[in-house]
Amino acid sequence: MKKEVFQYSSCPMHRSMAILGTKWKPILIWALRERKARFGQIAASVGLISRKVLTSTLKELEEDGVILREEFKEMPPRVEYSLTEKGHALIPIMLKLVEWDTIYFVQGEAEPAAALACLQDYEPKTGATGIEKFTVAH
Repeated sequence: MKKEVFQYSSCPMHRSMAILGTKWKPILIWALRERKARFGQIAASVGLISRKVLTSTLKELEEDGVILREEFKEMPPRVEYSLTEKGHALIPIMLKLVEWDTIYFVQGEAEPAAALACLQDYEPKTGATGIEKFTVAH
């Protein structure tokens, strides 16, 4: 109910948070930033998320046009998830969040090198979305 109220709000922040406003959605988007992945691969890379929550969150992101669910008619059946153009457009925003965290994180809460491990080997591709290479201040 709340999502629908925010989704049709005249406020851009309300509309954005209707799509991204749960704990797991940004994490799933981040997990799919560079590749297609199957359900089990996503679950393994994210960890700590229940299958039920993962299923419902992927479905919501698909309904919002952030991820693409691709079904393959083969035996055994296979489904792959990937980011849409709309989903890829969120990656620079998430990189800014990582940059913010590296500036303001409290010493002792996490190992800085471990916190930046999620950025390892990330090089966004410039394409139709206008995403350009972004570096995080260390």
